[in-house]
Amino acid sequence: MKVILFGATGMIGRGVLRECLLDDRVTAVLTVGRAPTGLAHDKLREIRHDDLLDLGAIEGELSGYDACFFCLGVSSAGMREADYRRITYDFTLSVGRTLARLNPGSTFVYVSGVGTDAQGRSMWARVKGATENALLALPLEAYMFRPGYIQPMHGVTSRTRLYRVAYVVVRPLYPILRRMFPSAVTTTERIGRAMIAVAEHGAPSRVLDPSGINALAP
Repeated sequence: MKVILFGATGMIGRGVLRECLLDDRVTAVLTVGRAPTGLAHDKLREIRHDDLLDLGAIEGELSGYDACFFCLGVSSAGMREADYRRITYDFTLSVGRTLARLNPGSTFVYVSGVGTDAQGRSMWARVKGATENALLALPLEAYMFRPGYIQPMHGVTSRTRLYRVAYVVVRPLYPILRRMFPSAVTTTERIGRAMIAVAEHGAPSRVLDPSGINALAP
């Protein structure tokens, strides 16, 4: 399968990219973003593009793909709702609508989060919920991944210093967390493998929590 990946330089995106490059089912990976991944691989091609609200200049490069793994996102901490919505909803739907037109029926996997709710009290939950609902209405095989705690694996790190420190502290405890809270935790490796599984043969539900993600990538 041929995959487009957005957000390949973030923690989740780097984990997903690693799994795509390792998996023989994935024959080609196209990353789209503002910064290079710094990786070189026979299956990997990168496009530098700054404005996800205007994909006209690169539309010709986006046709013929089987799946899109959308891992782009930001924390809502300290952000005004309008700014958060622009990145979370507007960017995502710009890509989703473009791919629905260019590759109708292809798979689109969106990384959301536990607690997402279009009617929720939290700003981030409402915006992500609206984003999920809009994606599910498109002519795509759209799946919403709602991970909880994500443990980075295989040298993948967060770009946020505070998170990097937290992950180092929690890493030795992750096996215990996995046993005690199997429905609340997952890893970058499992997210990547689950996305590939969804693109290959779908999933029982269009909305997948950590236990659903882990079930696809045991």
